[in-house]
Amino acid sequence: MKTKDILITFFAILILGSIAYLWTAPSGAQQVPDITLQLIDGKKLKLSSLKGKPVLITFWATSCPGCIKEMPHLIELYNELHSTGLEIIGIAMPYDRPDYIMEMVKRKKVPYLIAFDLKGDAVRAFGNVSLTPTTFLIDDNGKIIKKKIGVIKMDVWKKRIISILNKK
Repeated sequence: MKTKDILITFFAILILGSIAYLWTAPSGAQQVPDITLQLIDGKKLKLSSLKGKPVLITFWATSCPGCIKEMPHLIELYNELHSTGLEIIGIAMPYDRPDYIMEMVKRKKVPYLIAFDLKGDAVRAFGNVSLTPTTFLIDDNGKIIKKKIGVIKMDVWKKRIISILNKK
């Protein structure tokens, strides 16, 4: 009976570990979806128009503590690297109220692009994003090279972004 319990525990851990890996594994080098985002300033942005520069896309919500914690670091990253080619886009989750989004962006003085996703088109295009923050790094060829669910380690991502910027 003890051997049976050990085997069951082993397989349970193996299955849960596999699920966790698949849940958090990077998307690989797949092409960024060619969608058009509705920015909060009323303009539209076609993601394919950003090819040639690295892009950090983060799905966020005003009710997400991790997103709020990460925001000052994204602002700092943007302020440091935007002039050298980095673009950052925050895509607000469909369930987030536009007035909450606008208030948060104003209060935090967010300098990078913010998009509404009222119909969930971006969420679906990026693989049915459901947890926030979820962040994607897109290289200068328009390929998704990194995905992270949860708060990113800014120093690791910054090094990766700088390596993309330096290869130009």
